[in-house]
Formats: sequence, structure tokens, C-alpha cells
Amino acid sequence: MRLSVTLLGGVAAVAICAGASPSHAAPADRVDSQVDELIVTGRAGALDRRRVEASYAITTLDEAALRLQAPMSTAEVFKAIPGFWVEASGGEASNNVRTRGIPTDGYSSVTIQEDGLTIQHDGGLGWLNADQSFRLDETIGRVEAVRGGPASIFASNSPGGTVNFITRKAGETAEGLVKATVGDYGMYRADFWYGAPLGDGWGLTLGGFYRSDEGVRSPGFTQNKGGQVRIGLSKAFETGRLDVNIKHIADNVGFLLPVPLTFDDKQEPKGVPGFDATYGTLAGPDNRLVSFRNVSGPFAFDLGKGTDVSLTAITVRLDLEVGAGWRLQNTGRYRTSDIVRNGLFPTGNIETATGRLNGLRNAALAAFPGAVDVQYRYATSGAAFDPVTANGNGLVVSGNLLSVSVPLNEFTNDLRLVRMFEFAGQTHDIAVGAYVSDYSYDYDRYMATSNLEVRDQARRLDIVAVNAAGGIAGRVTENGILRYGSLFDNAAIDARVFAVYASDEWQVTPQLRIDAGVRQERIEFSGSVEGKQTVDLGVAGTLADNQVITGTGAFTPIDRAYSGLSWTLGANYQFEDRLGVFARYTDTVRLPAPSEFQGSPGDALRTDIKKTPVQMMEAGLKWRTDVFDLYATAFQTRFENIRFNDNVFNSATNSFTTRVAYGSTMTTGIEIEGVLKPMESWDVAGAVSWQSPEYDSFRFTENVGGVPTVRDFAGNQLIRVPKVGVRLVPGVNLMDGAVRLELPVEYYSKRYADVANSQSLAAYTVINLNARWNVSDRIAVSLAGVNLTNVIGLTEGNPRAGQFISGDAGARYYLARPILGTSWRAALTYRF
Repeated sequence: MRLSVTLLGGVAAVAICAGASPSHAAPADRVDSQVDELIVTGRAGALDRRRVEASYAITTLDEAALRLQAPMSTAEVFKAIPGFWVEASGGEASNNVRTRGIPTDGYSSVTIQEDGLTIQHDGGLGWLNADQSFRLDETIGRVEAVRGGPASIFASNSPGGTVNFITRKAGETAEGLVKATVGDYGMYRADFWYGAPLGDGWGLTLGGFYRSDEGVRSPGFTQNKGGQVRIGLSKAFETGRLDVNIKHIADNVGFLLPVPLTFDDKQEPKGVPGFDATYGTLAGPDNRLVSFRNVSGPFAFDLGKGTDVSLTAITVRLDLEVGAGWRLQNTGRYRTSDIVRNGLFPTGNIETATGRLNGLRNAALAAFPGAVDVQYRYATSGAAFDPVTANGNGLVVSGNLLSVSVPLNEFTNDLRLVRMFEFAGQTHDIAVGAYVSDYSYDYDRYMATSNLEVRDQARRLDIVAVNAAGGIAGRVTENGILRYGSLFDNAAIDARVFAVYASDEWQVTPQLRIDAGVRQERIEFSGSVEGKQTVDLGVAGTLADNQVITGTGAFTPIDRAYSGLSWTLGANYQFEDRLGVFARYTDTVRLPAPSEFQGSPGDALRTDIKKTPVQMMEAGLKWRTDVFDLYATAFQTRFENIRFNDNVFNSATNSFTTRVAYGSTMTTGIEIEGVLKPMESWDVAGAVSWQSPEYDSFRFTENVGGVPTVRDFAGNQLIRVPKVGVRLVPGVNLMDGAVRLELPVEYYSKRYADVANSQSLAAYTVINLNARWNVSDRIAVSLAGVNLTNVIGLTEGNPRAGQFISGDAGARYYLARPILGTSWRAALTYRF
């Protein structure tokens, strides 16, 4: 297994590249086998292509590598791919990934595929990240990942790359496995998979998982609960193969968000008194079930649902010889899902409880005649809260209790014809294809802003106005809510996508191959966005209902169309099987997403939203010997005309202010990764990467005290992206390869939480442990330890305090999201 950290395109990445070095039970055999490993992702053709012959950067993770790494989320799989910077601190879903200079979050420019077809046409739809729609289990037998390069020719919205999860298929004999996993955070999980031939070319597969746990950051209740089931049916016949795959996800996962932090005497991050930075969370039983007032009546908020996913997907894949040397390959998928995301979002700035009380005193006394002072009470018990000494910190923070519903129905189909031609003694492996996607979704968002104490599993606080006798004259809050309806959105959108593409792999000489590809794509979408108004619900005795944002009943239509051309040209020169070089240039585009128009009627009318051109260059060396492997890649990536949004929460008004800027980014870097393997019993893998991730332009105007002020951040370091990443992984193979032990050590240099580079995120080092013992041919035991030193490594700041200019910069107390604390998982696998 080759392990590396790379910083492609302005993004740090931890990588475990299966098959590039000794690994697991048979290290030497695995190294040799990878030379002949066939790949299917990032290309289309009639001929098989070996990984070592690729003219682009591709990583493969086989079954053994996945089991050793033991990822518990899609994002953790991405950590095993060079060139990806992954923020997996958000839990099992709704994380962020970036690669090769992508300056945007989520999966907006990286495509997740399943069996070669995207699981969601646009993985960056607002509040519908692609990783919410995918779960990793034992039904996945292999992963192939392409960074940059030709990814955008064969998949939409993928200038950063494509990660293809390939399902297991039934073999010639019946086989299966069951796996039981336990974790020290109340985690219990069961996986199973079974595959068998049915006769006459038919095959059956069945698998899935179920798990339950409170999470490393426990809210005091089960926040991850549910699972997935998948059934597959295949038919092999003389001229081709048919595969039908049906999966259903019914799962709830908690969404982990920033926590309160401060600094120690060395300016390193640490938890505030009363809060554990690596295990704590503001979410807790007090905020699990909360009833909000709304125009249409009470709104029942359930934090225990987290990201609530109900999804069914049916995939049909046909590979068929159609005559005259042509082969037809078609993959279609229908997916229907109902996804609701409920979360507690700490927002604004951390304040002293006394300061917040003083700031609200005058308004409260004016609103409630007879009131002489304001005081805190716990919302659920009515007990007094001491603003000076409570929790050992005397701090409070606002918490947005947000619910977003995004049901989606989607049909996607990719049809291609491939054939190999011989011309003038040279081989041309060509493909022509057509891709369509038709989807519709709704977007409903409602939120109430609560008043929270600062402690693990925080409780809501009421602020009451009292009279001279100490009686309650009125309430600034109600049930711990500062403002009902502090956010509202309602939109319905339909989209239609059509693309055509073609590619040619031209074998000029036995050593030289030139690859070219082109894609023309068009998206049309229509729909409507409801207008907004602010109303007073008229509830006597409280200020919490005075400014409820709700719909007007009037809808603004959306009707847009965009198109773009992408092309790529690459070359690979293979000196010999284990030594080669490649180079590639790609000119592509990211078309606007429908979700850019769903936030408000004003957004629906925007005329300045345009497509984002992307240019990528890369050149690489591939050198493998019996003693070492060396992979070196130089790259440059440029994104132009990117629209950046900054939604800053104002704690005084309990509302968001939106800022918009346009800019371009340029990232230049080099990655050097490799492994030293002098003998089968031990090896050392690692990588050092350097890059210069910068905003080539970033300029906007903001209102400062009534004066328009121009901000120009050109030349600043990309937000949340480190310049240097290092990963060293010593590994040993014991008992004739039956036992494999690895101790990955990762280092990330300083980053910034905002474009202004005013709030730094400190450098950190994290140590993990992976171990696996193949007790017999049927039984295996594995152990995974995460963050063994319990380091506080910050992956992001507090986006709601400002991503252009952080409102937390220089603050004694601030919000940020660290990696999870030390945790352990053990698994027992039985094959049959």
C-alpha cells in the first residue's frame, strides 16, 4: 500500500494508495499484480487499459485496502486518494472535499459515481451534498479515483475529479461474508454480503449494513442509526452482459459543527472551561425536541433526525456487441429520495453572558412596562443561570436550529459506442457518447435562533424582564428562542441536462500514446422561488415572534440555460512496464447550478451568474522498482469567474447578511510520493507536497459605517488550504504476512479560516493506527485507532462568522471545527 499526502490544486490530501507498495498478507504479489491492474474510470474504449499506462493520475483501492483503512464515511475514503483535501470532521455525511485547486466546498466539482454513473448529477446542490446519498459497506468491492485530467469529459460537474465506487459481482461459485464492528463510542455495526451463480449465466448478489452509535462527539442520544440494503441481478450471455442493481438507504446521521475554543499560552487552540474540544458538542438532549412557532402553526424540530435519508436507486447497465466491431455500453439510473437535514448551528460570536444581557436590557425595559431588570433562566427548568460563574466560563452563544427538506427525483443515463480501429499500422480506440439527466427537487428551509449556554450538551436559556418584586414582566426569548423564523426559503426547480462527447486513444508507437477528448454540455432549468416577508405573530409577552420571516405566496419564475465545451489532450510515453511519463492539458467548465438561484426571488432574477472556466496542466513521472516506488507530479490549475457567497450571522438582529464576490484562483504545486520496500517484512511510505494556492483576483465592496469600502484580497492563500502536507507511514508484515500493522503520521501546515487571511488555523500533526490479522482463510480481526494523541486539529473556522473576513479573528473565544478525538473500532470478519 502506498500512502501519501498531496496538495494538488491548492488542497491538502491524505492518501492511502492501495497496490502501490507492500500491503496486507502478500506484499510482493500485490506489487506485481498492480502493473497489470485494469482501470475503467476516466476513459471510454474497446481495449483494456492498465493503470500503469494511464495518461492521467488515477488511484485504485481494492477490497484489502478498504478493509485495512476501515473508513466509516465516504469522506474518509477520499482521504485515501492522493490530491484530495478532506474535511471529515462533520460526521458520516455532509463533509467537504477539494482537489486540484477547487476553491469551493462540498462535492460541487468532484463527482461520486457508482458503477460508472454519477449518483447525483449535481453533487453540490444547496444542502444536498452527494455524500448524503451514498453509504459505504461490504457491497463495494473496489474504488477508482481520477483527479482532474479527463474526468470532466466523461462526467458532468467534475473538473476536480471522479471517484467511482464499483459494486461486487457474483462469481462462478457462491461466496459471502459477515462482519461485526464495535467502537468505544457506543457503536455497533453489522455488514453482510453474498454472491452466487444461479445458472444459465445468471448471478445474484445481496448485501448491506445496519449500525447504531452516539458518535465520537456524543449529544447524549443515538445520532447515527440506520443502514442500507442492496440486491443485484446479472446475466452474462454470448454477446454481452446485463446488470440490475437496486439499493435502499434508510439512515440518520448526526451533523457535527464548530465548537467553542480559546487559545493556550502558546496560541494553540484549546477548549474553553466546561467544554471538551475533541469530544464535546453543543447539541444535546435539551435541544433534541423543540417546538417552534410559525405562521402555519407549531413546527416540530427533531435534532435526533440529523441528516435523515430515505433513498431508493435502481441501476441498469448493459454491455452489448452490436456488430461491425462496435460495442454498446449503456448505464441508466432512476433515483428517488426524501432527505431532511436538521442541525444545531452555533453562529455569530461567542459572548459573555453579562455582555449579551446588557446589550438586550434597554429594548426589554422599553417593551415591558414595569420591568426594572433582565435576568437569565433555563428554558426547560426555569432555574436561574448565573451569567458570571456558570459552567466556569460565563459564556453564551447563539444556536440556529435549522431544518432543510430537499426531496429529489432524478433519471440519469449514459450511452456510449466504442470501437477499435487499425489505421496505417496504428491503433485508435474511439468512443462516442451521449449523457442525459432529468431531475426535479424542492427546497424548503426554516430556522429558529436559540440562546445557549457554552458547555458540552448545552441547554437553552431564556432572557426575562423582571419587575421590582422579581416577578416576570415579559420575555425577550420564549422557550429559549431569540427569534422564530430567522430564516425561510421555498423553491421548486426542474432541470434537464444533455451532453455529447467523444474520445480517441491513439497508439502512435509501442511506447507513445496520445489521448484526446471533447464534451459539449447544456443545462436548462426552470422553477419558481417564493417571495419573503417579515411578520409579527402577535404573541403577547415575548419579543421572539416579532420578526418571523415567512413566504408571501407570490412566486418568481426561474428559466435559465447554459452550455459549455470541454476538451483535453494528453500523452503517455512508456519507456518500459515500470517507467513512464505523462503530460496533459485540460480546458473545461463548470456550468451554474440551479441551487444558485433558489435562495431568494432576487437570486432568481440575477443576470450575473455565469459558467466557471477551468484550465489544468499536469506532468508526471511513474517509476517502480523492486525496492522503491516514486511518483512525482507537477501541476497548475486555474479557476476563473467564480461566484463566492458569504452569509454572515448578525447576533444583534439574529439574521444573515449576504455578501457576494467574484474572483479567480491559481494554484501551482508539486507532489512527490513513494515507498521504500527493502523486504517483505517492513516498508516505509510517504509523501511531501508543496503548493502555492492563491486568489489570483478577489475583489468586492462592502458597506462600512455607511461608506462603500473596496476589499481586494488578490494574492491571499486559499481559504482552509495548507501549503505543505507530509505523511509518513511505517508498516510491518508479521507471521508470514498474516498480520499487517501501520502507523500513519500526518502533518498539515497553517491555513486560514477566511479569504482575508485574518484568522489562522494552526498547523497540526495526527497519528492513527491500522491493524489487521488474517487468523485463517475465513476469519480476520482488525483494529483502527484514530487520532491517538487526541490533538486539536482545526479543519475550518466558523463560516457563519464570515468567510470573507472572519468576525472571530483575534477573539479570545471563537468557534471552529476540530477533527474528532481519539476513538477505537474493532471488527471481526467471517467469510464463507
